[in-house]
Amino acid sequence: MSEHPRLRKVYEEEIRAALMEEFSIKNPMAVPKLNKIVVNMGLGEASREPKLLDEATEELTAIVGQKPTVRRARKSISNFKLREGMPVGLAATLRGDRMWEFYDRLVNLALPRVRDFRGISGRAFDGRGNYTLGVKDQLIFPEVNYAKVSRAIGMNITIVTSATSDAEAKALLRRLGMPFAN
Repeated sequence: MSEHPRLRKVYEEEIRAALMEEFSIKNPMAVPKLNKIVVNMGLGEASREPKLLDEATEELTAIVGQKPTVRRARKSISNFKLREGMPVGLAATLRGDRMWEFYDRLVNLALPRVRDFRGISGRAFDGRGNYTLGVKDQLIFPEVNYAKVSRAIGMNITIVTSATSDAEAKALLRRLGMPFAN
């Protein structure tokens, strides 16, 4: 059997029990947990610069540890010079050990590297226990080679939990090390 990620062990051994106590949950299967993490990178300029898509794919692959899928325009919009089927972004859905490893790197390595970092907003929950945060620059991840980056590309990171409420999800993420400012 392979070794589980560090943060997953901490969750199973300590955090799950603490959450059961905090929210008086009797069934250990009902305790909130991470289901998946979706990382989206919008590339509106990719339709005019095909090389940008290749660079972004390479960088996102290095960051998340798997090849992202190319997202294409669903319909044509003339004002944006966009045709149906043109590449407009990249997305990667992480589950299992890869998700735990990415979350660990995000919280402990990447977020502290953000300039003037004072914590992230605690109000970006969707009402169903999912949290989305935006990152303006891919360079905060240590996996990205600074010399190869031609431009800063932002990304949205959505953390999907099994929590039924925002309070449960926030408690889970806080115990998993998410640096909330409020």
